[in-house]
Amino acid sequence: MKLRLFKEFKEFAVKGNMIDIAIGVIIGAAFNKVIDVLVKEVLLPPLSLMTDGINWSDKKLILREAILVDGQATVQEVSIAYGKLLEVLLDFAIIGFTVFLVVKFMNSIRQKAQDPKNTTVATPKDIELLNRMTELLEKQLEIAEKNAVK
Repeated sequence: MKLRLFKEFKEFAVKGNMIDIAIGVIIGAAFNKVIDVLVKEVLLPPLSLMTDGINWSDKKLILREAILVDGQATVQEVSIAYGKLLEVLLDFAIIGFTVFLVVKFMNSIRQKAQDPKNTTVATPKDIELLNRMTELLEKQLEIAEKNAVK
C-alpha cells in the first residue's frame, strides 16, 4: 500500500506538475515582495506627500479607545484599519493588472506558436504533425474529387 502510494507520488512529481507548482509558488512569493515594496515605498509616499504627510498604513477608524491604567492597556482599542485595506487593494490592483499583462503576452506567443505558417516562433511538434496530417487529408480529398469527376 505504502509502496504504491510512493510510486504514484513519484509519477506525479516526475510529470512536472509538482515542479511547476513549486516554481509558481516561489516566483509568486518573490513577486509579492516586489509589489509590497512598490506600493509601500514607491506609490504611497507620493500619495502621502499630496495629502500633507498622511501615513496611509496608520489610518484607522477607532470604534473604542483603549483604556490605560498606569501606562498599561486594560481595555484594548477596537478599530477598523482602512489604511491597510487601501494598501492591500492597491497591491491587488497592481498584481491583477500585471498578471493580466503576462497572460495576454503568453497567449499571443502561444497563438503565434500554434500557427504553422508563422516562422518567427517555433511551432510545437504536435501542431506541426496536425498541420501535416491536415495537408495530407486535403490532398487526398482533392485526388478523390478528381477521380469522382472522371
